[in-house]
Amino acid sequence: MSSQGGVGLEKSRQQRLRPQSTSASHLSSVKSSRAFVSKNKRATACRAAKHSFRESLYTRARSTRWIFGPKRLDYWNLNVPRVSGKTAAACRRVLTQASSNDEQVSDEERQQWEELLARPLAEHDDIHRGQLSNGLRYTILQNAVPPNRFEAHLEIHAGSVDEREDEQGIAHLVEHVTFLGSKKRERLLGTGARSNAYTDFHHTVFHVHSPVKSQDGSQMLPQVLEALDDIAFHPAFLSTRIEKERRAVLAEAQMMNTIEYRVDCQLLQQLHWENALGQRFPIGLEKQIKGWQGDMLRKFHERWYFPANATLYLVGNFQESTEEAIALIEKAFGKEPIAREKSETANEEGAIKRRHAVRPPVAHAFGCPLDGLDVPEGSTVAPEAEPFIFQHPLLQQFSLSLFQKIPVRTVTTTEDLRRVFISRVLLSVLQFRVNARYVEDAPCFISIDFDHSDSGREGCAVSTLTITSEAHDWDNAIRVALEEVRHLFTHGITQSELMRYTTALLRDSEQLAQQAGTVPSIDNMDFVMESDALNHTVMDQAQGHDALVDLAPTVTLPDVLELAQELFGYVAEYGMPLEERGSQAICTALVACVPEKASVELPDGQVEEVPFEASVEAIMAALTQKTEVRGASSDVDVPEFLIPQEELSRLLEERQPSFVPPSFQPNVIKGTEGLPDAAEVTGVKLLELSNGVRVNYRRTENEPSAAMVRMVARGGRAMEDLEAGPMGFGSVAVGVRTLSEAGTVGGWEREQVELFCLHHLINCVLEADEEFTAMDFHFAVGEGGMRAVLELLHLILESPRWDPSALDRSKQLYLNHYRAQQKSLERATAAKLMDAMLSRDRRFLDPTPEEVSMLTLDGVRDMVQAQLFGGNLEISIVGDFDEAEVEECVLNFLGTIRSGPPQLTNSSPPEAPIELNLSVPADSPLRRQRLLLQDSDDRACAYVAGPAPNRWGPLPPFTPSAKPGAAGSAPQSSTAATLRRGHPLYTSVSLSLLVEIINSRLFTTVRDALGLTYDVSFELSMFERLANGWFVLSVTSTPQKIDDALAASIRTLRGIGAQQVTQRELDRARRTLLTRHESDLKDNPYWLGLLTHLQSDAVPGKDLNCLRDLPAMYESARVEDIYHAYSGLQLDDGSIFSCVGVAGRNPQAAPDVPPPAPQAAVLQQAVRYGQDAVATTAAAASSSMAAAQQTEGDGQSKDPRVMANAAAAMLAAFQAAGMGNMQKSQDDPPQRPPQ
Repeated sequence: MSSQGGVGLEKSRQQRLRPQSTSASHLSSVKSSRAFVSKNKRATACRAAKHSFRESLYTRARSTRWIFGPKRLDYWNLNVPRVSGKTAAACRRVLTQASSNDEQVSDEERQQWEELLARPLAEHDDIHRGQLSNGLRYTILQNAVPPNRFEAHLEIHAGSVDEREDEQGIAHLVEHVTFLGSKKRERLLGTGARSNAYTDFHHTVFHVHSPVKSQDGSQMLPQVLEALDDIAFHPAFLSTRIEKERRAVLAEAQMMNTIEYRVDCQLLQQLHWENALGQRFPIGLEKQIKGWQGDMLRKFHERWYFPANATLYLVGNFQESTEEAIALIEKAFGKEPIAREKSETANEEGAIKRRHAVRPPVAHAFGCPLDGLDVPEGSTVAPEAEPFIFQHPLLQQFSLSLFQKIPVRTVTTTEDLRRVFISRVLLSVLQFRVNARYVEDAPCFISIDFDHSDSGREGCAVSTLTITSEAHDWDNAIRVALEEVRHLFTHGITQSELMRYTTALLRDSEQLAQQAGTVPSIDNMDFVMESDALNHTVMDQAQGHDALVDLAPTVTLPDVLELAQELFGYVAEYGMPLEERGSQAICTALVACVPEKASVELPDGQVEEVPFEASVEAIMAALTQKTEVRGASSDVDVPEFLIPQEELSRLLEERQPSFVPPSFQPNVIKGTEGLPDAAEVTGVKLLELSNGVRVNYRRTENEPSAAMVRMVARGGRAMEDLEAGPMGFGSVAVGVRTLSEAGTVGGWEREQVELFCLHHLINCVLEADEEFTAMDFHFAVGEGGMRAVLELLHLILESPRWDPSALDRSKQLYLNHYRAQQKSLERATAAKLMDAMLSRDRRFLDPTPEEVSMLTLDGVRDMVQAQLFGGNLEISIVGDFDEAEVEECVLNFLGTIRSGPPQLTNSSPPEAPIELNLSVPADSPLRRQRLLLQDSDDRACAYVAGPAPNRWGPLPPFTPSAKPGAAGSAPQSSTAATLRRGHPLYTSVSLSLLVEIINSRLFTTVRDALGLTYDVSFELSMFERLANGWFVLSVTSTPQKIDDALAASIRTLRGIGAQQVTQRELDRARRTLLTRHESDLKDNPYWLGLLTHLQSDAVPGKDLNCLRDLPAMYESARVEDIYHAYSGLQLDDGSIFSCVGVAGRNPQAAPDVPPPAPQAAVLQQAVRYGQDAVATTAAAASSSMAAAQQTEGDGQSKDPRVMANAAAAMLAAFQAAGMGNMQKSQDDPPQRPPQ
């Protein structure tokens, strides 16, 4: 569950303001590893306030500088992978018309355009809307992806802006109590359904992701609807549940209160200074949350939770017809009475309660004239904003955000959509021009981002210019931003820019149109809900594309200039007298977020921290300065091919590429001899080229006319030398980033490569992790897309551009990241822990400034290029392509890559193994560290880490006992276990199930029962080729409770042995992973992960049999396998390391905390329970299940086995807290939706 307050417009303000390329969001949605799928860190975006442990340790070498493309149309785009369809000839025909100027347009054409632009947009044909007699509204959309699953979201039109002065945060707490207090929701546990909830400014949403049928074959839709009705309209508000959720909400408030969150809050407070949006953050006020009693929650619920103030959204592959679904909705919700206002007398019936006509119900001070615009009552024109300065010691860089708040222009006609289209063209051009300035030597800015978006959660549209720089260069960064914005404001764009970006956007929308049948239900759901909040017409992708094709010819350069002046005027004319402005645009908020100290380089090369000052007057002077008047932008010659045909012919003649029989043969797995051939079952084809490049490909229809390519090279940061130097710590990380920053290849200029990628809708992400260097491409396969991508990959490998200025930018990025790490509680705590556990091995941590300074261009180049040669490469290709074309392009462009490493200035050092610092005595302070961080607010987090196996094992020897008469003691069971353990997937599957079970127990114990945290998690490094790895347990809490939360988490982890894993727990974990696997098979990035390492010498355990056998291995897993995997975790005091991070004005070191449990005894119990797992009798299982059904207090199941926990302190805590059922599923843990 989540509160989304203080996080800017749609999702995070900072994320929303960052320009998105055509398919950057698609590459960012790559799933994390599933079962044995390789760790897919190449294209994973940061999500919400919580990052994975390794993401918090060091910045990836990923560079969005390689991601090119136009901005997508936020209105009708479903934020999904792209597909193609329309021919290039059609696009060119449209563009020929679009190139006309107003002077060249005839009166007849102009009249036709006016009629076209006045045309209403077509509504989505498949959306069915209705309303029950009690006022509840519903929206139904059948959607085939994922198959046999559906989404049901119940939206209550009440959020934090509806709270009274003494109710700040009550909407969020009511959400928690109603959701987790529902008995009918609990009945969804174990069915494969996942449920959650969140609160925002304007609404509260309860949602369920469910299979269409349960395991017994019954339909799930009626049960899900009944659960949602129970959650929203029949809450119990038991005191025990209120107290549990009060603790959870308070812990959540401290967890999310990062410096980034606080910056977002400052932006919102200034942007919405005139209304409740600037003060009513959904998380609320701690002092008020602590004091509410049940009657306060009931009153808020009675005021807002009634059918006429709710909308049900039902999207998915449910088997019922629309008419049958409506009947089920009527059955579930129709019994709720019509809500009425309280009458003044007992004899009168109150008026019927209705939902707000405007959401959210606030008036705004807008930055434009309001004549003729539909605005909320009470709205006014804002005065020009002066800078507001937010200074904080945890800030590292200078950032300035200029906002203009304007009314939402509903998109209901072709003219409305045309405005959105032109704005995307403008923002794409600005992004391209800013990128060109960035690659100049020693750029004075880190980023300059402009965004214009509608926000349903805020009831307005917002334009935002965000300038980020080093503190000492802030005025120059402002100057560059003003130059580029004023240039567009004055001159608009060129003819070629208009044609180029119109072409790209039309091709992009054409792909979306053909992909309509492959959009996941959750994406469709989010789009429909947001469109409804904004009163936009909801079109499907095909309707949207048809509308764009129709309107594109009407766009002229004068039209673009007119909108540019409207869009950018509040920046370009800031500070001018209103009567002298041509745009009449007003800056409504201006926020500078600045550090207290700035890093200044001294003449001797040392860096010194000096006090930083930026006054309101200085910022205003910088914003009103006169800037250089630049001429019109020059056009760039975009190459048709990166490797011309004559050059390709020369390469083919010189290197004579050919296909050879694959040298990597599948493993012989005992017991699978009679199974179908894995290649036929999976549809995967394996190729090998004469230069050693290995290629895996599979054709899918998940994204019509789109494909993905992944290049993987063995190496990664593990190849770095174990000391500082030109090829030492950080050399691979900084080297990969340097290659990304250069952004060009061969003899081409950067702008030419960018526009080449734009033309083919290619997006690239280059990254190095601990084990591999990899590059992902997402692209359209039409118009030579496959050739274009493999040409680009060929040149990256054969003719990369190593630019000294790119190295300087990369070094600066890592220096900034390292300094920022010292101000981040989570990252600093994680780094301190890993530094202790890894001893002097800093390959898996951010390089220090001293280490970065010793890196040279020759050194980082040699470290990276030593990995990028034919014999060390594996290429995986997934998508909707022609197989003959793929094989031809593979032979031509991958077969002509050199087979061996290039001639290097320096030879790369031999790879050193990971050596954890296990020689540290168990009682050493190094094993139990504490980090104290000065901060204005109190926060705390803790990490525990220790040795663990890698994905493929081996696991320690393990022999479960076989007692007479016990289940699993038959000879055939022993034979099955032997075969199971001989499968390459055994370790990966067992570890994955173990992680699910551990996380479920951590949630139900530390979060739900003890109320010590809002967020606790366990993860494994799951390395593919490195022999050793580690586990990490992370937990957040208040400074007063963090030591208790850490101790309880360790006890729960060690208690896997003390409290035996049950068959029920295993079944739920198995069902979760299998459901995820089946759903993700509709996702190309997931298939890319499946194919990765199929022919890798570095990962010999993975082959096609693994893809075929994965579901069967999950199904065959037994409790004893879980304990075998558990035995691979080293949990004793002599193996684990922990670090507690505490932030506050005066953070205090806590007194020594006694060990959380007698480790030796617990470990002995773990082994004993693991050995006895096979021998558990049916009678014992039946007795345990019966005991688990006992209820007490607020109806939570109370399992007596919990009371057998080895730690007496934990036992007492369970009793005091009213212990919940330890077997509660993790099918629906509270999760914050991605922010």
